[in-house]
Amino acid sequence: MKVGFIGLGIMGRPMCKNLLKAGYEVVAFTPNSKDALADVVACGASAAKSNADVAANCEVVVTMVPNSPHVRAAVLGKDGILEGAKPGLTVIDMSSIAPLESKAIAKECEKKGVNMLDCPVSGGEPKAINGTLSIMCGGPKEIFEKYKDLLLAMGSSAVHCGEGHGAGNTVKLANQIIVAANIAACAEAYSLSTMAGVDPRQVFNAIRGGLAGSTVMDAKVPMMMAGDFKPGFRIDLHIKDLNNALDTGHGLGAPLLLTAQVQEMLYWLHNNGCGNDDHSAIVKYYEHISGTPVREDAV
Repeated sequence: MKVGFIGLGIMGRPMCKNLLKAGYEVVAFTPNSKDALADVVACGASAAKSNADVAANCEVVVTMVPNSPHVRAAVLGKDGILEGAKPGLTVIDMSSIAPLESKAIAKECEKKGVNMLDCPVSGGEPKAINGTLSIMCGGPKEIFEKYKDLLLAMGSSAVHCGEGHGAGNTVKLANQIIVAANIAACAEAYSLSTMAGVDPRQVFNAIRGGLAGSTVMDAKVPMMMAGDFKPGFRIDLHIKDLNNALDTGHGLGAPLLLTAQVQEMLYWLHNNGCGNDDHSAIVKYYEHISGTPVREDAV
């Protein structure tokens, strides 16, 4: 199977490499990074000249780009996928975008005889590298089943969330709400315990095995304590996801009170030069307002 891959950023590049490791023939393109394209070519991919060129040479195309406008441009824009697509092509959009935009783009694809799945991922850069992403999929189940093995070359799980386009992105918004609120709760709790004079390492060791423990805590609290905010998932990208969640919630009349509160923290961080930090840097907001650093050597 010849697979197209568009978007070679912090997530897309390792995902593309995992397809190559799994034995797929990959045709790759990214508009903004010659170095990233050269890197995957060195690993065995072929380089395309445009999104349309990718589509013209593949039966399935994976897109992994930042947000809704980038997916729209990659699929529907000048030199986009639909310009090079033959009927029967499948687009698997693994970006995290607004569910209504997934539906709209899929509708345009259908007019050209092109199938589409929305398959956003969770796990950040570490899981993109080791191929253990969680993948949430929306769209026709028969198309999902056809390409499930392809998805599992990049993830440890791929779950069909619904026949309707946008179902995968709706589930991803739920995921991002839970992750953001969890990180903020960890930052708040560790700020409290540090201000009370308790070693944050002991707090971590004491509670991680109980009901409060979580994958988020295990991944993000050590980063907070070390002051290591190298991005596995950038604050600016989480802002984008929560904006999509809030917009969707407003349209549905769904109350997203915690989401709105955490979003204000993220915007404060963005406006204070932390937009490219990992989202574990939410702790910086608490350190700022409390005047107490949450670090391994803080107590």
